[in-house]
Amino acid sequence: MGPETLEALQKEAIEEVLEVYPAKAAKNRVKHLGVDSPEGVKGACDKTRSNKQTVPGVMSQRGCAYAGSKGVVWGPIKDMIHISHGPIGCGQYSRGGRRNYYIGTTGVDTFVTMNFTTDFSEKDIVFGGDKKLKKALEEIDELFPLNNGISIQSECPIGLIGDDIQAVAKVHKKESEKPTIAVSCEGFRGVSQSLGHHLANDAIRDEVMTDASARDEFKSTDYDVAIIGDYNIGGDAWATRILLEEIGLRVIAQWSGDATYKEMAIAPKAKLNLLHCYRSMNYISRHMEQEFNIPWMEYNFFGPSKTTESLRKIAEFFGKEIQDKAEAVIAKYTAMTDAVIEKYKPVLEGKKVMLYVGGLRPRHVIGAYEDLGMEIIGTGYEFAHGDDYKRTKEDIERSTLIYDDVNEYELEKFVHKLKPDLVAAGVKEKYVFQKMGLPFRQMHSWDYSGPYHGYDAFAVFAKDMDLAMNSPVWNHTKAPWEKEEVGA
Repeated sequence: MGPETLEALQKEAIEEVLEVYPAKAAKNRVKHLGVDSPEGVKGACDKTRSNKQTVPGVMSQRGCAYAGSKGVVWGPIKDMIHISHGPIGCGQYSRGGRRNYYIGTTGVDTFVTMNFTTDFSEKDIVFGGDKKLKKALEEIDELFPLNNGISIQSECPIGLIGDDIQAVAKVHKKESEKPTIAVSCEGFRGVSQSLGHHLANDAIRDEVMTDASARDEFKSTDYDVAIIGDYNIGGDAWATRILLEEIGLRVIAQWSGDATYKEMAIAPKAKLNLLHCYRSMNYISRHMEQEFNIPWMEYNFFGPSKTTESLRKIAEFFGKEIQDKAEAVIAKYTAMTDAVIEKYKPVLEGKKVMLYVGGLRPRHVIGAYEDLGMEIIGTGYEFAHGDDYKRTKEDIERSTLIYDDVNEYELEKFVHKLKPDLVAAGVKEKYVFQKMGLPFRQMHSWDYSGPYHGYDAFAVFAKDMDLAMNSPVWNHTKAPWEKEEVGA
């Protein structure tokens, strides 16, 4: 399919989707949809409307502010206990779902996969839950004395009934002499989980970065870096850390994945902050730049091309010695990644992919697919802001359908129209498309695989894409358009 034909098909897909909406809904949704290309001037990536309220009544794939704070930023911090203040549902649903790997003994000095909740009942909604929360905090310290602090993550009812979790946290912090941090991240706040990231970052800024005791004892070097916004899904942060240490840097903090309270506290001693998930952690990176004069840069460790590009950019910041080591590391892994490409590219080249995930993945993973000869023909975010789409512009390689906060109806129609060979999206879409007979890869948490960051992990990524695309199971079922062709 030529570029002009592809672009025309993508624009036609948008028109067909908008036709079914009432006029007011169509007027809203058209601002979230478009087509862009590397050559496009003021294309969809520059104009797409984002970070706006979802149209009421339309099924969105977004998460809430609670999910952004508890599920993303605070939840993976391993030596603290994160208690969900409210009914059991949110705490249970958000517990250990993302495979944020960590080192430690669960229930002794690490607590990520455990579920702590105040388990609200009707009585608590009527009379308030402040006393129940205070009692729960006391029980936590009694049962788990090695915890290094507690964060309180508020669910929707807390904001509605007016529980003063900040006051409870302040009293408990004084009594226990341990960090006790309340985050008012009620799910109904904002338009998506993005506000939860921001609120969580603000809590780190106000409650952790002001704790200078750990920094006073820490001895820094000229090659200290902090990994910010890597949640160690399937071991991603470990893979990243290995590469950075191989080129001669010292990783003094990685968070939130496999992170400790102390690592967050000493992060301002780094010489450079390396930001992976821009959407969730740019706020704290900007704060550390303003408050502590620590520069930050984004990096991308998906696929060998982007990993090499990022390593060179990071090494350039530190000078010739690190640059020489980086080139040696790049040369060391090139033969391996070339072999991976040689093995998998023949069976994946030319395959078309549509992406739809959150965070950084709708743009960061493009390079990894391109390294295998696969083509991204559509991509979009669940909860991006305008700057995310502008960054996406730098990564697209051809005419690409851009969709923001796409709902299930739209995504299914786009897939049906563009006929990709693979859909890579979140867990909510996984079984929809697999039941349609379409290869699917769950890119929210690597479909129970990983890691995907770095050179070694590229072999895992390539193998997973091959398994998804070329499994014999697809011989026993057909995608909807293939059934239509047979019927015709």
